[in-house]
Amino acid sequence: MSPSDEAAPAENGAAPNAIDAADDSAATNPDHELADQPGESQDLGGQTPGVADSFAELGLSQDMLATLASIGYEKPSPVQAGVIPIALTGRDVLGQARTGTGKTASFAIPIIETLLEHEGKERSPQALALVPTRELAVQVAGEFERLAAKKRCRCVALYGGKPIKSQISKLERGIDVVIGTPGRVIDHLSRGTLDLRGLRIVVLDEADRMLDIGFRPDIEKILRRCPASRQTLLLSATVAPGVKRLAERYMHEPQTLDFSPKSKSVDTIEQHYFTVDGNRKFDLLCKLIDREEPEQTIVFCRTKRGTDKVQERLRKKGYLGVDCIHGDMAQGARDRVMKQFRAGEVRLLVATDVVGRGIDVTGISHIINYDIPQSSDDYVHRVGRTGRMGREGVAFTFVTREEGDELTRIEMLINKVLLKDAIEGFEAVDPSKAQRSAPAQVRYYGIAAEQTDEQDPSAPSESAGDTVPPEPPAPPKPKPFGGRTKRRRRAL
Repeated sequence: MSPSDEAAPAENGAAPNAIDAADDSAATNPDHELADQPGESQDLGGQTPGVADSFAELGLSQDMLATLASIGYEKPSPVQAGVIPIALTGRDVLGQARTGTGKTASFAIPIIETLLEHEGKERSPQALALVPTRELAVQVAGEFERLAAKKRCRCVALYGGKPIKSQISKLERGIDVVIGTPGRVIDHLSRGTLDLRGLRIVVLDEADRMLDIGFRPDIEKILRRCPASRQTLLLSATVAPGVKRLAERYMHEPQTLDFSPKSKSVDTIEQHYFTVDGNRKFDLLCKLIDREEPEQTIVFCRTKRGTDKVQERLRKKGYLGVDCIHGDMAQGARDRVMKQFRAGEVRLLVATDVVGRGIDVTGISHIINYDIPQSSDDYVHRVGRTGRMGREGVAFTFVTREEGDELTRIEMLINKVLLKDAIEGFEAVDPSKAQRSAPAQVRYYGIAAEQTDEQDPSAPSESAGDTVPPEPPAPPKPKPFGGRTKRRRRAL
């Protein structure tokens, strides 16, 4: 299995190769339709009946409405309109929705509205949100701080790659909301620096991805440490069998909401592919960037080493605003790159699937799959980095002659045929056509030649001086090593 380069490297309490030990069966299973779950099920098919026209219709406080207006939240998305009212009642929710639909606010708003009535009176955390990657932990924590601007919200992001002492210090001062990766949360539990006995709400964000990269044992260990009376919100882009089993075991009669459209891909994203020889991918990438002139783009590579190489070659070519991100980079470097990318200082970000999930940067206009993803689901999430919240986007995928089956699987999953694109001079060459040779000519001798002449009068005759001399006999085989022959020992 090649490296998948996902975000959460070995943290204390997590397997060192949890990323590489991903549950491939859950990640690549094409059957992602939601099976029967405990409790009632409401299939919304991508639309919510009676979608709220404003956040005021969701029963939110005046402080929250003022905050939402100040940060530009005008109308709730279908996910937000469906999840928030049910979550405010205290009921468990299992929500299926693709990325870029406002899932973070759909669970952050109910948590802030419900828990912050205590206004910091409790020292132990009241809510816990588990996320698959460090970058997503930082992003979710930032969203909590924005949404709780009118209230006192003590929030901390727990993830590896940062000094644990500063995280322990914040926990000791008292925290309302914890957002963390499973490995680092387990680390704090084992140290006794995190107390989950006072939790009221637990969120599993991007649950399918957490299972894909091998966090199931950690998630179950954490959930067993949480109070049985808690409220659980599970949000996932796909509901594979592993996610279903997790919901059945750790949720109490959840309300199931399915916001997934029939098509896995976003309608506002144009999706194209190029057929190209593997050794000409980089030249095609440069031509494509020159042609499209993207505002911001992510170039996805399959491996960490490939990511570094593409980034270095783009810089040498003179492209500005180029950087890269992958799982082997120090956390400080990753944070710097993401901050510059969000600020628009980085225009070309070369990345592995570390940013393929949950990262919300609205300015991304283009996605380029330099390497076709091994999992069809990963394609959906890569492409989902553009076309966020109804915006338009474009995605290009480079496909070699040997990767035709992968392209077919992607098209079957998204129920859409990708448009073939081409740039002159970069069509992949079919070796069978390039090296096509003339059919071999067979010449007969003796009786066979006479029969052939009778059947085909136009065949050349041996009497015309066209006789081919017989091949010389094969040379004799060499003698054994040293040329010595074995001698029989004469009997005495």
